[in-house]
Amino acid sequence: MVGYDPGALCAAFSPEEAALAGSAAGMVTRALISPFDVLKIRFQLQIERLSSRRPEGKYQGLFQASWCIYSEEGLSAFWKGHVPAQLLSICFGAVQFASFELMTEVVHKSTLYDSQTAGVHFMCGGLAACSATVVCQPLDTLRTRFAAQGETKVYRNLRHAVSTMCRSEGVLTFYRGLSPTLMAVFPYAGLQFFFYNVFKKLLAPQAKAGNSGGDLRSLVSGSGAGIISKTMTYPFDLFKKRLQVGGFEAARVHFGQVRSYRGLVDCMVQIAKEEGVRGFFKGLSPSLVKAALSTGFTFFWYEFFLNAMHNLKERQRTNGLTRDLGER
Repeated sequence: MVGYDPGALCAAFSPEEAALAGSAAGMVTRALISPFDVLKIRFQLQIERLSSRRPEGKYQGLFQASWCIYSEEGLSAFWKGHVPAQLLSICFGAVQFASFELMTEVVHKSTLYDSQTAGVHFMCGGLAACSATVVCQPLDTLRTRFAAQGETKVYRNLRHAVSTMCRSEGVLTFYRGLSPTLMAVFPYAGLQFFFYNVFKKLLAPQAKAGNSGGDLRSLVSGSGAGIISKTMTYPFDLFKKRLQVGGFEAARVHFGQVRSYRGLVDCMVQIAKEEGVRGFFKGLSPSLVKAALSTGFTFFWYEFFLNAMHNLKERQRTNGLTRDLGER
């Protein structure tokens, strides 16, 4: 079970071990869901008024957008920005899960609340994600820039992107979109951990006794939690992406228009005025697919790696006892 629990295997793990499992889970998950992330970002950054009669804009649907990107930029385009995205996933997973395990342990030992209740998981999950967001926001901005640039690359590699952005836009550009990100990530991550806890307990009767992680329950529970939480907080993710590419002229190759926003409120007003309220949910379809896969796989692999570390420690302990008995 995710979170501190005296009666579960994960209770024996330190924050460092939770960080290792979280980073490994983030790395594996990112490699699998990167194409959906690129599709989501392309839809989010496309500026046009949505019409039920005649679709506008370059990208009009999942299959059409996938074929368009593949035919114009090749298969590798679906992994654009993969290096900063991998660094983001590894860093975010490590900070988030280590913080979450530590917070739930503190709650269990310092308060009267049960660390395995859904409410505690909501608060601790949201706070842990906020901590990870502040640490990892520069990597998220770099990932968005790489995914948005066209075939004529503005940034040759990660090092070139960092130096170019620092010279032309200043250090603070790496924290563009931080306000809507924090506003969205607390309820988003909190709801993920909340519903994961709820679904995991609902599916508990079907689980095999003693199987604590890396099973089908984790994947199904995580996928359901991802879909619900993403739908409820999606507009803030779109605002963040728009702010991150504000003034990034290379994105015109894909989207025709690029807006510069004075802040979060200005971004919301301009989108509502130019694209309608439905514009707040651009890219929702690929985002939901991505959220289901990403959250499901993240929890699946996190519990899988925790379980693997537990088994390794048990084997080492058993081998040590065997050697001691043999020496006697």
